[in-house]
Amino acid sequence: MALEHALLVALREQPASGLELAQRFSRSIGFFWSATHQQIYRVLGRMESDGWVRVETVAQQGRPDKKVYDVTPLGEIALADWLAEPTPDSPLRSDLAVKLRGASFGDREAVLESVRARLVDHHTRLEHYRQLMKRDCPETPGRTDLGGLELDQYLVLRGGILMEETWIAWLTEYLEAHQ
Repeated sequence: MALEHALLVALREQPASGLELAQRFSRSIGFFWSATHQQIYRVLGRMESDGWVRVETVAQQGRPDKKVYDVTPLGEIALADWLAEPTPDSPLRSDLAVKLRGASFGDREAVLESVRARLVDHHTRLEHYRQLMKRDCPETPGRTDLGGLELDQYLVLRGGILMEETWIAWLTEYLEAHQ
C-alpha cells in the first residue's frame, strides 16, 4: 500500500488540511499506516499534481490561510481501483520473532528488555483502541446497528483490539516462560 491510498481513504472520510491529516494519522490511521508531516505534505502535492485531490484555500482569522484537501473524481477512481485489487498475502515478517527465537545465542536479558518495552507499547495501544471504541461505538456483540463507513471503521478498530490482545498474550507468555 502506498501512502496515497491511506490519504485517499482519510480524505474520503472527511476533507482535511495537511496538519489535520497528520493529527489524524497520529491518533488513528497511524496505528495501521504511519507517515511523517513531511511525507504527508509531499504526497499531497504529488496527488494534487496527478489530479487525485483538489485544494481549497480557506481564510482564517489571525492565522495564515489553510489549504483543505478533498478527493476529486479521478482520485475516487484511483482509490476504487486500488480497493478492488487483490491484496497479496504477506507472511509474518517480524524482527522480534527472529530475536525471540535466537535469544539463546546472545544477550537474553537484552532481548527480554526489548520484549518488556514492546509489551508496554502494546498495552498503551490497546488502551487507546478501547477508549476509541468506548467513545465512538460502544461495543455491543453483533453490532447490527452499523452499516457502510461506520461498520468498516468499527471492524478495523475491533481488528486492532484483537491484534493488540494477541501481541500482549504472546509477549506475556514469552516473558513468563523466562522468569
